[in-house]
Amino acid sequence: MTDPVALTAELIRCRSVTPTEGGALVLLADRLSAAGFDCRRVDRNGTSNLFARWGGRGHERTFGFNGHTDVVPAGDTGAWTADPFGAEIRDGQLWGRGATDMKSGVAAFVAAAIDFVTDTPPDGAIVLTLTGDEEGDATDGTIALLDWMQTEGEHMAVCLVGEPTCREAMGDMMKIGRRGSMTAYFTARGVQGHSAYPQRARNPIPALARLVQRLDAYSLDQGTRHFDPSTLAVTTFDTGNPATNVIPGQCRATVNIRFNEAHSSESLADWMAAEAARVTEETGIEIGMEIKVSGESFVTPPGPLSALVADAVEAETGRQPELSTSGGTSDARFVKDLCPVVEFGLVGKTMHQVDERVETAQIDELKRIYTRILSGYFG
Repeated sequence: MTDPVALTAELIRCRSVTPTEGGALVLLADRLSAAGFDCRRVDRNGTSNLFARWGGRGHERTFGFNGHTDVVPAGDTGAWTADPFGAEIRDGQLWGRGATDMKSGVAAFVAAAIDFVTDTPPDGAIVLTLTGDEEGDATDGTIALLDWMQTEGEHMAVCLVGEPTCREAMGDMMKIGRRGSMTAYFTARGVQGHSAYPQRARNPIPALARLVQRLDAYSLDQGTRHFDPSTLAVTTFDTGNPATNVIPGQCRATVNIRFNEAHSSESLADWMAAEAARVTEETGIEIGMEIKVSGESFVTPPGPLSALVADAVEAETGRQPELSTSGGTSDARFVKDLCPVVEFGLVGKTMHQVDERVETAQIDELKRIYTRILSGYFG
């Protein structure tokens, strides 16, 4: 049997801080190849990714797993009580960067897949897509894998992303969708001048303040069937001006929106552009806008896939998971363009924190859940 705790520890010792591969994908390719998986490296623009398939290409019954081996930096290592890349087991917990997010999830589904095809070879195929670019810009990770799969004629009928999803206890939550995320960067341009002679300047600050106040006060929606209300947060407001007697020539503000399926990034960008134009007309101050979209909102409606996962979770944990769309973004936002996708993984309380750690019993439990999901899908 493949030990998912030992495999998680080996992965933690690989210093795979984005975008460094750190040996994590090499380790997994070796293990999977030995179990009969056809493994292909899919590298793009210096980012390392791994595709692995057991069974025939294009099989109608192809179950997919998706995850990432890259991690965020450890930060101040002196603040840790364990070596962030030492994979120490203490007090029933495995310590290290990536222990929760998400080397444990990757180890659990790799171990489940290896043992499943060894013990009960299914009539179908299992595909694993593993990236080293989830914690970064994510432009050359799962997207690159999906592009390669399309070119090569590979596919997944359904997919499970192994990100941490549980809030307090194993089995209390799974994700059937994610909010969209976008950021708007505003620049208001006026005319710099002496604060004693404001009539000779054109102060951009009041105009930009008026805009962000309007955006902040607006109610985007009241929520939908599967989503809470969309949110808008003003995250920066800067002039870069250290002098108290100078009216700045320009100032900048940043707004981040997490939105449900009542909107698209395009509709929200159009709304903000119209509001900026309105303020420009009222004040005479030009306000420019740039947009960065991290992902669109999506939901996989409750159905056979979510029921399969939920039943497996309940059978192993005794808990029926809440079907949630909360939290930030994940690579499921890309996979949803290929096939139905849901997410289930560990309790994520310590991800990205100093002293990131996970209960070893949870890793074993997660492998059992993934094994039960495979049995249910192919059974």
